[in-house]
Amino acid sequence: MTETLQKHLDESIKLELSLAKLYSLFHDSFFEDEDFWWELTMEEQGHASLLQQEKKQPQPLEFFPDNLLSTDLQSLIDTNKKIAELISRYSETPPSKAEALQVALDLELAAGESHFQQFLDSPTNSFSANIFKQLNQEDCDHAERIRSYMKENTENKRN
Repeated sequence: MTETLQKHLDESIKLELSLAKLYSLFHDSFFEDEDFWWELTMEEQGHASLLQQEKKQPQPLEFFPDNLLSTDLQSLIDTNKKIAELISRYSETPPSKAEALQVALDLELAAGESHFQQFLDSPTNSFSANIFKQLNQEDCDHAERIRSYMKENTENKRN
């Protein structure tokens, strides 16, 4: 495995695990929304597990989908740093529900997460890409689910 791929893979795993930790924090903070946050938490952990399994392969480059990881390593590093800061801040003082949803949406639109969704939505061109996609078929676009949840909860408050 090249050093560049190793760094990208490590940062991508860190991103998925950090998001899972943040969403778990939101799960614990918002009883009325715990199912929503728990589902996102489990899916992020699943994404991390897929990447960790790929890392354990004797020759991961042989089957690794070319377009699975973001090519912008610095963006992944910056996003991971931001998530770590948010986890620290929200562990002390939980955000409002609206802020938690907006933060989640913004993070899902960040480089690493949006790139993962673009990979899932792209045409399948390899056996390994098919495996990744099949394992993630239950995971629809997180950003879209968060937007829908925000909209539903805003409309419910108006009624």
